[in-house]
Amino acid sequence: MRIGYLGAGTWGFALSSLLAANGHQVTVWARNAALGRQLQSSRMHPKLSGAVAPDSLVFTSDLAQALEGADVLVESVTSAGLRPVFEKVSSLAPICVPIILTSKGIEQGTGLLLPEVISQILGVPESPLVGALSGPSHSEEVILNLPTSIVCSAYDPDLMLLIHTLFSTPTFRIYPNADVWGVSFGGAMKNIFAIACGISDGLESGDNAKAALLTRGLHEMRKLSVAKNCLAETLNGLSGLGDLAVTCMSNHSRNYRFGRLLAEGFSPEGARQKIGMAVEGIYTCVSARELGRKYQIPIPITEATYAIIYEGLDPREAVRGLLQRAIKEEHL
Repeated sequence: MRIGYLGAGTWGFALSSLLAANGHQVTVWARNAALGRQLQSSRMHPKLSGAVAPDSLVFTSDLAQALEGADVLVESVTSAGLRPVFEKVSSLAPICVPIILTSKGIEQGTGLLLPEVISQILGVPESPLVGALSGPSHSEEVILNLPTSIVCSAYDPDLMLLIHTLFSTPTFRIYPNADVWGVSFGGAMKNIFAIACGISDGLESGDNAKAALLTRGLHEMRKLSVAKNCLAETLNGLSGLGDLAVTCMSNHSRNYRFGRLLAEGFSPEGARQKIGMAVEGIYTCVSARELGRKYQIPIPITEATYAIIYEGLDPREAVRGLLQRAIKEEHL
């Protein structure tokens, strides 16, 4: 198939390389023109050491070129950039092909999950053109064909099957799940708790503390998921617990590394600049806090992470505040 791929970050590079290796004609759009030229000439991504793109993969900074003749659109832009990018796409031509989302986030202000954002742009609630790919997957490992298991989802079962067919390889295993909102919600929320776990490790709080953050973070995800009509059991799977675990425990995770840098004394902006790529938890933390306050659902880890990033709360004070919360009976 002809695939227009929007986004040339490390995840976009890894997945577009996978699609090209599967025999598809893939044109990757890079917002940064210099990066687009570099990728086209070198076939290597500056943030993925040693990985070489298939010869058939085309890189461009011309959005119209990436869209031309595409049977499917796949995106790996930031969650904050999703709406403006697809508004630009729709201004060039009506969108009438499937859109596969691989970004993870919740839109600020609206509280919309990313499939909802695209459906809104298309003017159709739960658009049959919208699907998603999510789960525990680092680009650094996918590009090396290391074993990976993730989830695909879509409003339309036929699109879910198409996503499975497009991306599946012997080492990239995909499980269909019809709960589009649950799959998207888990992928968005885990980034917040990865920041919290990075802070905890940066403060040398130990494995016991990180285990507690992972578990209580999953609890916060399940509590808040009712605000988005997710199936709670979806969060126990690959796109919830699986993604939470890999993001909170790996140095490949930008969100985890961001948290560690905060604990080491970097300012949020200094930490973000040092990482040099999007840290989605910074954005989604705001959206999740908005949802929690709107629906009056307590999410203390999210609130503490927000306070550290946006209100200058000392990470040690945040830990003390969480430890001093009143103990309640555990309900799962």
